[in-house]
Amino acid sequence: ELGATSTVFPADGEVRRYLRSQGREDDWSELLPDRDASYDVEDEIDLAQLEPLIALPSSPDKVVPVREVAGRPIYQAYIGSSANPGYRDFAIAAEMVKGKRIDEHVSFDVNPTSRQILENLARDGHLLSLLHAGARLHQAGCGGCIGMGQAPASGRLSLRTVPRNFPGRSGTEDDQVCLVSPETAAASALRGEITDPRSLDFPYPHVAEPEQPLLNRDLLLAPLPAEEARGVLLVKGKNIAALPELESLPEVLEAPVLLRVGDHISTDEIMPAGAKVLPFRSNIPKISEFVFHAIDAGYASRARQQGDHAIIAGHNYGQGSSREHAALAPRYLGLRLVIAKSFARIHWQNLINFGVLPLVFSDELQYDQLVSDCLLKIEQPAEQLQAGKTVVVQNVREEKSFETRHQLSDRQLEVAVVGGLINWTKRQQMRG
Repeated sequence: ELGATSTVFPADGEVRRYLRSQGREDDWSELLPDRDASYDVEDEIDLAQLEPLIALPSSPDKVVPVREVAGRPIYQAYIGSSANPGYRDFAIAAEMVKGKRIDEHVSFDVNPTSRQILENLARDGHLLSLLHAGARLHQAGCGGCIGMGQAPASGRLSLRTVPRNFPGRSGTEDDQVCLVSPETAAASALRGEITDPRSLDFPYPHVAEPEQPLLNRDLLLAPLPAEEARGVLLVKGKNIAALPELESLPEVLEAPVLLRVGDHISTDEIMPAGAKVLPFRSNIPKISEFVFHAIDAGYASRARQQGDHAIIAGHNYGQGSSREHAALAPRYLGLRLVIAKSFARIHWQNLINFGVLPLVFSDELQYDQLVSDCLLKIEQPAEQLQAGKTVVVQNVREEKSFETRHQLSDRQLEVAVVGGLINWTKRQQMRG
């Protein structure tokens, strides 16, 4: 959530050891900076000075030391999900609760990251320690992180080791989800309140990654050869619908503003998660009924009636998970243009991929001049995009124009003009 586009860690001996344990040592190669490498900014972190932190409801950046909020009663402590953690994070929690009992008022939920981790936890006895202490074991995968089960009680604190705690993401509308480490989650589950794990009255356990983990490769299915794959018939139930055809940019893009939102709109607010919505994940027409439901329950209905339309947004539009549905479902409803003060990078890319034009205000004061129902018009959008970084937008009813900017690369320009990445890929294949 901090906005990093990419991160490189030196591929050192520890990376090599891990790949060796996974039977993939041949994939390792040393990755180090050049000896004369220089950096624009250097930060030093003294690991000895770090302390347990917690992100309070309902944003990943609302971070304070655990000790500052210790003592608040909790309803749930939750470890896992597909995003994190790894073997050690489950194992350290298991060692902390081994031979003890979770507080009777706490639901201690364990959501294994993968089947492999689940098998290794079982082999090494950690699964028994968790279950015997009172943990509830759930299916490996996303689970409660995206609101599929393990939804917390209304308005009560849930401590989770997942990446995000945006409002309602957990499946409960007025959730109070905090993001913590596995150690903080386990310590708090034992005491029934937010607890700094350093305050526990027993020695801190140490856990190492297994040198020879179980690698159950028999369950993995290799891809079919290309020719054989082409002959496979896709079986689609009634809840699976084909992706809609997406049109290219018109000569004149005319779009009324159907929605105006503020700063930090998350993809969970654009396309809600949870048990009510996710069963329709392969059915774009159905899932589109829920778009922006938490912000404006009437948006989807208005959009279906209107067709092509625009959205005006503040800073950091589209933060959160990189789910394509948050771009594809609004596009299905007719979204063609989003003008924002700034975009979260991954959602910005997804908008381009599905033929939605993302523009940024050259002058942020223009945001205040645009209201819902105003009509926007862009003459020759493709030509304007290709001519430079400035796109002129007309506010038709006010008989005014204002400038916007784009940051599209040459390839992204091609994708946007033809209506998205699927159309662009088909054209590339035809040329090939």
